[in-house]
Amino acid sequence: MSRTNTAAGNAFEIAAIYGALPQVEAVALAGSLGSGMGDASSDLDLYVYVREEIPTAVRREIAEARAVWAEVDNRFWETGDEWVEAGSGLGIDVMFRRKDWIEEQLDRLLRRYEAAIGYTTCVWHNVRTSHPLHDPSGWLAAILRLAGQTYPEPLRRAIVAKNHPILRRNLSSYTRQIERAASRGDRVSINHRTAAFLASYFDILFALNRLPHPGEKRLVAFARERCEMKPEGMESAIGALLDQVGKDGKQASEICRVLVDGLDFLLREEGLVER
Repeated sequence: MSRTNTAAGNAFEIAAIYGALPQVEAVALAGSLGSGMGDASSDLDLYVYVREEIPTAVRREIAEARAVWAEVDNRFWETGDEWVEAGSGLGIDVMFRRKDWIEEQLDRLLRRYEAAIGYTTCVWHNVRTSHPLHDPSGWLAAILRLAGQTYPEPLRRAIVAKNHPILRRNLSSYTRQIERAASRGDRVSINHRTAAFLASYFDILFALNRLPHPGEKRLVAFARERCEMKPEGMESAIGALLDQVGKDGKQASEICRVLVDGLDFLLREEGLVER
């Protein structure tokens, strides 16, 4: 049986187990396997939407009954349980979200148009690419209809307005911070600020193309395949930038400026920054 078929069978089976709990509103499949971008190392990502918290003891019983190795109640990011399935060896990552929390997140983005610094629309992308596995009330279907809307122009403009000045224009911009870190020989800081620069850069790029942000993985490949508007030479410039991190901070800052030059040309053409 292929990994895809194994994952699909496990997904429906696990969704039925959680769906039988009284706290659960809906269960969805998302992540790379759900979106068709998975590979041999991909875990199965399930999102359990709850009206109230499921007791940890109940969650532990579910995980340990299926696992050769389980971690229950991880709270480093979203609350979640992870395990490796006995037999198939498939990694399972179950995240628990309150239904009112995800409603607020989508309202913030799609009705109030509030931007963040980097990764603004990742939650929207996550919901938009979800597949319902258990949805008896139709609540998740309504959420997916909301998430399936056209990219709001006010949100697009808000993301650019929030992230563009800190690429290089402001005194505390990432490009300037990389230069200052280079003058101190602070390679850890160069690495940190370069990662932040790229987070805001991709946030703008995906907004420019009216695409929800896919998350932290495979960004260059996603941009190559999905973005109709992208700076000429962007991919090679990003490669050159990453080659310089930890080596030559001054050269890294110069590459950042080249990347912003190319992005600015497209933003001006779209009327998203002043000419």
